[in-house]
Amino acid sequence: MKPLLSSSTPANVESAMNAQALDEKNYGEVDVVLLYIEEARRRTEAACSALRAGGAEDFLVEAMERAREQLSDTAKLLTQGTFFAVPKQQLTLT
Repeated sequence: MKPLLSSSTPANVESAMNAQALDEKNYGEVDVVLLYIEEARRRTEAACSALRAGGAEDFLVEAMERAREQLSDTAKLLTQGTFFAVPKQQLTLT
């Protein structure tokens, strides 16, 4: 009878640590992109206010408002597709 390997064997622990470090790095990239999107969204809000205050034509303000909404939607989709996604391996029964 083969001895059972515990999850604390050095190979398994090292492998898990490497996978966790890689996950953290990958999710860090997602965080950076989300921060850039949020910064762009805030800038579009400021631009909307400046355009309105400056008496800009309606189509310019509307275009900026659409851009702000699209940035919010993009951030939402990215968050849902990464942090709340279910890996394909978990969707099948084995």
